[in-house]
Amino acid sequence: MDDLMREKIDKQLPPDEELQELAEFFKVFGDATRLKILNVMLVAEMCVQDIADAIGMSESAVSHQLRVLKQMDLVKNRREGKTIYYALADSHIFTILNTGIEHLEEED
Repeated sequence: MDDLMREKIDKQLPPDEELQELAEFFKVFGDATRLKILNVMLVAEMCVQDIADAIGMSESAVSHQLRVLKQMDLVKNRREGKTIYYALADSHIFTILNTGIEHLEEED
């Protein structure tokens, strides 16, 4: 490998710590239940019960997954009285989900 290529690679390659964080971020997308929850929230902000009803799971199972998604900053929440509503954290999550689906639907 010549010096010019090595220099380009060194500029392109993020630090190991950043790559580890990115790997952890993408691990969250490796669970079908979490993907269902995120896709439901593409439609609207929802409470745990509405999400559970939409994907056919228990509220406790959905709450557990929402905790993981919130820890990774993929969802945000807001309280209205006793009810907590969840939504995608930002438009990047929408973009990541849609890009993944588009990639899978591409014809070779």
